[in-house]
Formats: sequence, structure tokens, C-alpha cells
Amino acid sequence: MAKLWQKNYTLDSMMEHFTVRKDYINDEELVLSDLVGSAAQAKGLERIGILTHEEASSLLHGLDEIAKLRRSDSFPITVADEDCHTAIEGFLTERIGEAGKKIHTGRSRNDQVQTALRIYMREACLKLSAATLSSVSALVNLAEENENVPMPGRTHMQIAMPSSVALWALSFAEELLEETEMLLDLYRVLDQSPLGSAASYGVTLPLDREYTASLMGFRKVQNNVLYANNSRGKFEAFFLDHAEYIALTLSKLAQDLMIFTLPEFGYFSLPRELCTGSSIMPQKKNPDGLELARSRTALIGSCSMRVKSIIKALPSGYNRDFQDTKEPLLEGFRTTEELVLIMAEMIEKLEVHVPALKKACVPELYATDRVMEKVLSGGNFRDSYRNVGLNLEDVEAEDPVASLGKRTSIGTTGNLGLGKDKTWLKELNERINTESERLCGIYRALVPSISEVIL
Repeated sequence: MAKLWQKNYTLDSMMEHFTVRKDYINDEELVLSDLVGSAAQAKGLERIGILTHEEASSLLHGLDEIAKLRRSDSFPITVADEDCHTAIEGFLTERIGEAGKKIHTGRSRNDQVQTALRIYMREACLKLSAATLSSVSALVNLAEENENVPMPGRTHMQIAMPSSVALWALSFAEELLEETEMLLDLYRVLDQSPLGSAASYGVTLPLDREYTASLMGFRKVQNNVLYANNSRGKFEAFFLDHAEYIALTLSKLAQDLMIFTLPEFGYFSLPRELCTGSSIMPQKKNPDGLELARSRTALIGSCSMRVKSIIKALPSGYNRDFQDTKEPLLEGFRTTEELVLIMAEMIEKLEVHVPALKKACVPELYATDRVMEKVLSGGNFRDSYRNVGLNLEDVEAEDPVASLGKRTSIGTTGNLGLGKDKTWLKELNERINTESERLCGIYRALVPSISEVIL
């Protein structure tokens, strides 16, 4: 098919490569999202009389046929197509004829791409949230199984105060729960339809934007057509920033695990199947996955920065620069999803060495406890602190398990709130499942061969 913008000349081949680059490859991930948007577009055009019922029906059938082809990797997109949007329209025109040439009526490639990306990001929010909760579930299980296993707490990497494996694990679980909730809150921002905004200024056709938005399951229409355009890139950056927060949490978790699995610590062991080896040292069992978790966090952060760097000085209205925000969005999402899933597996298979953890609870760990005992006996904090600090050799170790129960304030080792975390986890999972099921029904109504969430 000719390009959507075809003129009476042939584009220079170097310019074609420069302007298309990898866009047609990246668009493999957007085909199903575009089919949903195009199905809504066809029904919207039928509603205002641009398409007959028969034409709309034939287009919907053609879109469903593409969905079947896509599921079997039989819908190629070439550099000549530029992107999936041209490939889809070309397929419809070739199979159906005149009706295929009408589907783009009132629609710019700008709001077409925006709609597909908005559907994609909406799905990505749900999928990344669900994947993150798999890591949370693994951490909660680890905490529950080791609720009374002591562990030295550290500040400045030095021995500090008594802690537990459960407290350590739940610190990451609650952080990830918070970040998942933030991501689902962002979902509400993303859940608005830009379709009908065209190239930033709408068109003279009486498009029913609320109708097409409802067909795609969007909560509302993104009202101002110029804002709909200007939010491109910004919404992608919102998503990538939230993904980076999750990655940052997992990077800290990875760093802790690398330290605590060192032979010198021996608190935990990683399963062999999640470790790699050395090409020269036969004894090595390396935590490469944890090291790459740190570097992938930087990669995810760079995706967010790439998008913001592209959009930071653009004028209002559509600019081709937006094309280059697509690749970091797709890369950032896939990288974060992979990161949270591999970290979930590492936590699930982590081996806890209780004797090593108990042995690590040396006398100095209880220095602050001795200060608090003196305060409870009537002493003031400052003199009690000085007295213990000047006589550290008198601080004796105590039963590390029994010491955990002495801390009863909310969120401490003796009052972890594990039940609250499990409830929080359950509620977020239910929220994700409910919305995913709703979207599945909406997609099936438009394109029956999309039988599940589309990512």
C-alpha cells in the first residue's frame, strides 16, 4: 500500500530509512491495540453515516482477521509500510476495497497512534502491576515463613539493632505495594480517549468522541483536542517514571541479596539455576541476575529520561519528534516487567540460613536495648546513652529470637502487620483482575479474536 501521506513523488530511500528507522519493528507490539482503536473508529463512522452498516461490518470482520493473523505471527509489517497503522489499512483496502479507504476518515495518524499507545499503556499498567505483585507475594511468603528468624539490622552497613528476616522482606513488600497502588492511580490518568482529536485540532465531521471512547472502555474522553496531542510523551514519561520507582526498589533488594549471600555473611543462598558461572574460574557461581537488576534499573531510568528529553522544548501541536518516544516506552515496560518477574523467582527460591543469622546477632547489636532499659528504670536518655557507649564491653548478647518480641510498636519485629500487608496485596490483585476482565469483554465485543488482554 502507498504511504498514508503519499504525494506525487517517491521518497528518497535514505530519508525513508531515517524517518522510519525501527518504528515498523516496534509496531509489532501495537497491532492489537490499533485493531481495538480502528474497530471503534469504524463503528463511530457508521454512527454518523460515513460508513454504511455493511461497510462497517466488513471492516470489523477484516480487523478480526488481522487479529487471527497476528496471533500466529502472520501479519508482517515492512519498512515500506512505515508502521502497523499503514499495514492495517493496506490489508483492509486490499481485502475489502472502498470501505478500507474510508476508515481513516476524520482520523489523523497522530490520534490513531495516540489511541493505540493509550490502550497499550493502560494494559501495561495492569500487567506490570500484576507482575510486581508476584514479587510482593514472594516477599510476603518469605516473611511469613521466617517471622521469628532474627537478622542484624544495619545502618551505614554496620551492625545496628536487632531486626528479622520478616521485617527486612516486608520492607520491600510494602514499598512495592505502595508503588503498585501509584501505578494503578496512574491508570486513571491514562484511561481517557484521544480518538477524534485528529492532528491536534479536530475536524469538521460530527464525530461522537464519547461513543468511541465508551466502545474502547475508556473512562472518559480527553476533552481538549490540543491537550490530547500535547500529552503525548508526557503520559509515556508518567508511566516510565512509575516503572523506574519499582525498579529502584528492586535494585536495592538486589544489592542486599548480593551482600547477604556472600560467603562471609551466609545469611541466604541463591538457587544454582539462577546463577551463572565464570569462563576461567571453575568454582564460581555468580549472582549475575542481581547485578543486571541494578544495571537494568539504570536502563529503565534512561528510557524515562529519553522521553522527557525529546518533549521538553516542543511547541504545541503534532511534531514528528513524538515518534521517538515510542521505542523507550516499549523498551522500558518490557525491561521492568522482566525485572520484577525474575526477582520474584529469586525470592521464591531463596534459601534462608537460620544458624548464620542467629550467629550474626553479636552483643553490640543490643547496645541500644541496654540504653532503653536504663531509661525505663528512671534514667535520662543522654546519660544512659553515654554510660552504655563508654562500657560497650559490658553489653551482653541475649536470645535473638526472644528479643524480637520486645518491639511492639506498629511495624516493628513484634508487631509486623503481616495480616494488613496480605489484605493490601489481595485488594490490589482483585482490582487488577476486575479491570482486566472488564477490558477482555470490551475487546471481544469489538474484535472477537482478541480473547485476552492484548499485551
